[in-house]
Amino acid sequence: MKAGIYTQSHISPVQKSSPGRRIVPLLMALLPLSGLAGCGYTDSRTAHRAQMTMIGMDSTDVQSCVGVPDKIKKIDDNVQIFEYVRTLNIPAANDSTLFPLQTIVNLTQTALGGAGKTCVADIRFENDKVTDLHYSGDDDEIIGVDGVCSIVTRGCIRRPLSSMRHVKKGILGPVSAFHPPAAETPPANTPVSATK
Repeated sequence: MKAGIYTQSHISPVQKSSPGRRIVPLLMALLPLSGLAGCGYTDSRTAHRAQMTMIGMDSTDVQSCVGVPDKIKKIDDNVQIFEYVRTLNIPAANDSTLFPLQTIVNLTQTALGGAGKTCVADIRFENDKVTDLHYSGDDDEIIGVDGVCSIVTRGCIRRPLSSMRHVKKGILGPVSAFHPPAAETPPANTPVSATK
């Protein structure tokens, strides 16, 4: 056999399918998704996941993972609302004479939106069980909606309690970064709250 001439039979199976050849396409596919992480996509999904998983929790469990509420409004003997107001601390980028970083950040936020910094989260309890979680305020990041509100519920999502609902994870799960989940409607024969 002449030197330098190899046929398929001379190439080992390891050389035929090296791990590098399989990883490169995977990394190329994940690269665009990794860019979404810094723009609010994952924060929005975290906030919207909480709107699904926290339904049914009692007030003690909510306070153990979210914290003590800023305000409590008692509607009647069976209904109360916990309100949490949180502000995202975003450090300003410094401009330099060579690269005006803060100016570019400001222009990007103006053009694309999503310069939100404040979330108001209202958690409704009926008979000491969470029935709804609403977000308001200037709470949108560049990609997705309600992303700033992840700072309120992040503790519950990172370390779920046994009283929380299980929601399918993954990109194709029921959680979206671009709209909150649909509110559940109680059955027609069940009163929303018992009043005197």
